[in-house]
Amino acid sequence: MNAVALITGGSRGIGRGIALELAKLGYDLVIGFAENVSAARQTETDCLALALGRGLSIHVEFCRADIAHAAGRHKLLDYTKTHFKRLDLLVNNVGVAPKPEADLLEASEESFDRMMHVNVKGPYFLTQLAARWMIEQRTAGLPAAPFAPKIVTITSVNAYAASVNRGDYCLAKAALSMLTPLFAARLAEYGIRVYEVCPGIIATDTMAPAKEKYNLLLKGGLTPLPRWGTPEDVGKAVAALAQDLLPFSTGDVLNVDGGFHLRRF
Repeated sequence: MNAVALITGGSRGIGRGIALELAKLGYDLVIGFAENVSAARQTETDCLALALGRGLSIHVEFCRADIAHAAGRHKLLDYTKTHFKRLDLLVNNVGVAPKPEADLLEASEESFDRMMHVNVKGPYFLTQLAARWMIEQRTAGLPAAPFAPKIVTITSVNAYAASVNRGDYCLAKAALSMLTPLFAARLAEYGIRVYEVCPGIIATDTMAPAKEKYNLLLKGGLTPLPRWGTPEDVGKAVAALAQDLLPFSTGDVLNVDGGFHLRRF
C-alpha cells in the first residue's frame, strides 16, 4: 500500500512542484485546489506520467475545497478518507497574496481578513483535523515502519522579511510560521513529526509580474546563490522530509531561499 499525501494548493506553482516530487517517490496524492480545475487535471496527468515512467503505480485524486471555511476543510479530509483510508503526509501549501498590494498606510481590512482566513485559519484548523486522524491511525495499530506521519507547512521569507506594500501577507506568514513549533510539541508523543519549509524567491506564475525587479535584485547580490528558486527546489525539500531523511528531528525549518536568510557583512 502506498503512502498518501494531501497537498493543499496543489494544482499549480509550488504545490505542483511538491506533487511531482512526491509522485516520484510513489505517493498516492490528493490535490486540493480552490478554483482552477484545468490546472488540477494537468497536475494529475503530470504526476501519473512521471510515476509511470519510473515504474511506479500511484493514484492521484483532486478535490475542490476552500480551506478558509470549515466545510472545505472537512471536505478535504473526508475525501481523503473515502478514497485512500489513510493519511501519511499533510502539506499545507495553499496561500494567497494581496490583490492589489497596498502600502502599509493604505491597506484595507478586507485584504487583512482574507490573508488571515486563507493563510492562517485554514492551515491551522486543517492541521488540527489531520492530526486527530493521524493519532487515530496510530492508536488503531497501523504499524510504525510503513506509517510515519508528518505535517509540512510551506511559509515564506516574508514571515520575517518586511515588505511594506504587503504587510497583511507578512503578518499572516509570520503567524503561520508558529504552527510548526506548536504542533511539533503537541504531536511528538504520537510520533508525528512537523516541519516548516520556507521558500524564498520562487519562479511561479504569480511572481511573473515582478520578474524584472527580482532579476535586478538577484544580480545585485540579494541571495548568495544568485538565481531564482523553482517549485522543484521546494518539492525536493518536502520529498526529503517525506522519505524520513531527518528521523530525529521535529519542529525544524528548512530554508529553500538561496541563502537569503543569512546575515552578511
